[in-house]
Amino acid sequence: MGAQIRVYKRRIKSVTATKKITKAMEMIAASRIVKAQRQVAASSPYADELTRAVTAVATGSNTKHPLTTEAENPSRAAVLLITSDRGLAGGYSSNAIKAADRLAERLKAEGKDVASYIVGRKGLAYYSFRNRTVADSWSGFSDSPTYGDAKAVAAPLIEALLADSAEGGVDELHIVFTEFVSMMTQTPVGRRLLPLSLDDAGTVGDEAGAERKKGEALPLFEFEPSAEGVLDALLPRYVESRIYNAMLQAAASEHAARRRAMKSATDNAEDLIKSLTRLANAARQADITQEISEIVGGASALADANAGSD
Repeated sequence: MGAQIRVYKRRIKSVTATKKITKAMEMIAASRIVKAQRQVAASSPYADELTRAVTAVATGSNTKHPLTTEAENPSRAAVLLITSDRGLAGGYSSNAIKAADRLAERLKAEGKDVASYIVGRKGLAYYSFRNRTVADSWSGFSDSPTYGDAKAVAAPLIEALLADSAEGGVDELHIVFTEFVSMMTQTPVGRRLLPLSLDDAGTVGDEAGAERKKGEALPLFEFEPSAEGVLDALLPRYVESRIYNAMLQAAASEHAARRRAMKSATDNAEDLIKSLTRLANAARQADITQEISEIVGGASALADANAGSD
C-alpha cells in the first residue's frame, strides 16, 4: 500500500506543476487579447475607408487595371492561409486549415489551379507533412503581427497578381483567416481580395460595402494624374491593409482560443488532482486499517500464547 500512495503523490505533484503552467498561460493569453482587440479596432477603419476609396476608383472610371479587372478565363488562384506559430490553442489552426481546404476544393472544381501561401508554422507543418507544394511561407509573428509583416506577405502576392498566369502568376487572391467575433466565438472565413469588384467589395465586411448594398451611389471623382496611377498607388496599400487586418484578427482569435484551451486544461488538472487525492486518501486509510488489523491480530495471538503457558 505504501508504494501505491507514493505513486499517487508523485502524480499529484506532477499534475499540480502542469496546472501552474496552464494557469500562467491562460493569464498571459487573457492579457494579450485586450491588446489584440485594440489593434483590430484601430486598423479596421483605415482598411474600410481604403476599400471604399479603391472601389470608388475601380467603379468610377473606365480604366482596366490588372488588379481590378476580371480575367476572361481565370486559371490560377492564390490562397493565403493564416495559422499560428505555436500550439496549445485548441482547434484554432486546424479549423483554419479545413476552411482553406474547402476553398481550394471549390476553386479546383471551377477549373483553377491553387497556389498556397502560408502564414504560421502550424499551417506550413501540415502542408509539409502531406507533401503539398507551398508557393511561399512566413512565420514568427502570428501572435503579434506588425504592418511590416503584412507588407512582406503582400509583396509576393501582388507580384504574382501582376505576372502572367502562364509564367507562374495568379488571376485571383483569396485569404483564409480566423475572424474574431467575441471572446468565446472565433470563425474561420475565406474571402476574395482581388480582383476587386463592386460586388466583392460589398462582401468584404466593411461598412462601405453595407452602405452600397442599401443603394447608396458612389460619388464622382476626377483623378489626377490618372485613374490608373491612383490604382497603382492605392491597391498595394489596400492589399497590405486587408492582410494586416486579417492577421490582427487571427492573432486575437489565437489568444482567445489559447486562453479557452488553457482554462479547460487547468480545470481538468484540478479535477484530476481531486480524484487522485481521493484515491490516495482511500489507499492510506486501507493501509492504516490493515496495520490496525495486524496489531490486533498480533495482540490476540500473544494473549492466547500467554494463556496457554499458564
